[in-house]
Amino acid sequence: MINCYYIHIPFCEKKCKYCAFCSFELLKFKKDYLEALKKEISFYYNKNPIKTLYIGGGTPSLLEEDEIKDIISNFKINKNTEITIELNPKSTDYKKLKKYKNIGINRISLGVQNFDDKVLSEIGRLHTKKDIYEALENIKKAGFDNFSIDLIYGLANQTKQDWERTLDEAISINPPHISLYGLKIEEGTYFYKHPPKNLPDEDMQAIMYESAVRKLKKYYKHYEFSNFAKEKKYFSKHNINYWHLGSYWGFGLSASGYIENKRYTNTANLKKYINNPLEKNYEILSKQQQTEEEIFIGLRLLKGINFNKINKKYNIDIFKKYEKEFLKYIDLKLMKKTKFGVKLTQKGILISNNILCDFIKV
Repeated sequence: MINCYYIHIPFCEKKCKYCAFCSFELLKFKKDYLEALKKEISFYYNKNPIKTLYIGGGTPSLLEEDEIKDIISNFKINKNTEITIELNPKSTDYKKLKKYKNIGINRISLGVQNFDDKVLSEIGRLHTKKDIYEALENIKKAGFDNFSIDLIYGLANQTKQDWERTLDEAISINPPHISLYGLKIEEGTYFYKHPPKNLPDEDMQAIMYESAVRKLKKYYKHYEFSNFAKEKKYFSKHNINYWHLGSYWGFGLSASGYIENKRYTNTANLKKYINNPLEKNYEILSKQQQTEEEIFIGLRLLKGINFNKINKKYNIDIFKKYEKEFLKYIDLKLMKKTKFGVKLTQKGILISNNILCDFIKV
């Protein structure tokens, strides 16, 4: 039974310079978009109780509270349903947050990124450090004890010392959850067309990542490459479903979904989506592709992959199938055995992309 759902809200007041997500400054299409979204949900949602609902973007907080309420009302939720909404500090006021709390939202993901006003301006963020602290105060005041902040490293002119100051400030705020993202310049972004100068190289990004892990592990549980939580109850249930290759529906422009062995991505063309929100182009994954994804996604978790679960799920011997690769990286101390399978070492995490490519059977 599919019980995890993602909703994409593509509207932004201004697109950040690093952002490669499907988003744009076209709020005039909001009404038509929400009507199309409702049609898609109504057609595909099976009316079963849901475990997680994640409203991302874009900037979902640009919608009116009643519009968010209307989206949530399409789903059968209960007190155990994790409902997350992504917020920009600039559009996070107390009255709005209190309404979110009253309609069932119980987890906030706040796009902090940095605490330096100059840096925030350079990467295209509209909020300031003052906005961040006001947003955090409002989040707590509204009764949210489960919230996460996002931070970016590898920014132009950013030094290891700058990054460590950012981490120290984040730790002082004491959020229940922190997510880290290394800057990647992706096609279609402002930074792709106008590359920033003095970007830290890959080695420096690796040093920054290692520094973050050392600092944050003193106060947080490191449960996935980029994610840290105070306690297990603050782990992102929605993302954990992704990392276990669980089925989920994605609704909205450019949203993707995974149902058993089928994957789809909705169109990224706004007018096309509004005209026909039900259209989906499915890709059927072979058994080989599914096992590769089990490895790719599973190794992102700090506990690694469980051989028995994969063997039972696909009726294979995963260790025997990839014995050469597993033994190679265990010998290189980039991977190590666990009670149930294998996991990457700290050194292995830093070059994980290269390691994972070795598991693709052409």
